[in-house]
This record gives sequence, C-alpha cells and structure tokens, in this order.
Amino acid sequence: MPLPPRRGKPLELRVLRQILWVGSAAAPLRNISWVEVFRLKPAWGKAGVYFLLLVVFAFLVSAWLDSTDGGGGPAPGVLTLFTLVIVCAVLLWSRKPVLIVELNSGSRVVLTLPTMDELRLIAGQIVYAIDHPEYEFSAVLEQYNTTNNFGSVVNMNGGRGNTGIKL
Repeated sequence: MPLPPRRGKPLELRVLRQILWVGSAAAPLRNISWVEVFRLKPAWGKAGVYFLLLVVFAFLVSAWLDSTDGGGGPAPGVLTLFTLVIVCAVLLWSRKPVLIVELNSGSRVVLTLPTMDELRLIAGQIVYAIDHPEYEFSAVLEQYNTTNNFGSVVNMNGGRGNTGIKL
C-alpha cells in the first residue's frame, strides 16, 4: 500500500493489479462506472462575496477621500475598476480542470491538475486499464503550492463512512 500523501508533497496515482490507487485510497477498477474530464463552473458565490466586500471597501475609501480632499477626485472610478478586475479574476481562476472517477457505489474521486491534457492522459490510462487487466501505470502528481490553487487535489465524496481525502 502506498504511503499517504503529505501536504506539499507529490501524490501518486497508479493502477496495480486492477486496483486504482490515489495516494493511499484504493478502488477496484471493476467498480468504476464513470470517468470524465471537464472544467468546473466558475465560483459565482465566491465572486459575489468578493464583489460585495470590495464594493463596501470602495464606498468607505471613497467617503473617506471625499471628506479629506473635498471630493471630485478619480478615486471612485479607480476603486470600481479595481473591484471588477478582482471579481473577474476570481471567476476565471475558479474554472479548474477536473478528472472525476465515479464508482458503482456513488462515491467519487475528484482530481485537479493545471492542464486538461494531463487529466485526459490519466483518464485514458484508467479506461485502458479497465479493458486490459494486465495494464499497469503510475503517475506522480506534483503539488505546486500548499494552498492547492493550481496543484493536485483529491477529494472523495459519497460512500458509507467516507470522510474524504484532504490535501
């Protein structure tokens, strides 16, 4: 059995003797019912919260600047533009490519990497291993930072008593 992944360290994904190992979690290949690669929808809720917080901040800073310099400066326009740039950045960066491997039990393994091509390659290898019992492969997924914004992330959902994998 592989060692469990540590924060900031590489995560190993491999197929060995018809078992899919994701770190220290194992799933028999015969129980895989669905494998798909796609981009997640943008995080509209997160962007909305950022927008509201930045609008309140911009309003307070604008009111403070109006009281100190007599008003009429370009501060409200600049702060509004800054708010829109931040919200758009949150929306664009929240569209992460994901690989989902769903099991017959309804539990899922969700894996993210920086590029769709890497995930498509891994998905293809998993599907090939399902049809070819002798096929084995291993992939080391680098975690690029400790906040998991662009590195590998695995999350398991569903099943009985499954608490998931948190990296």
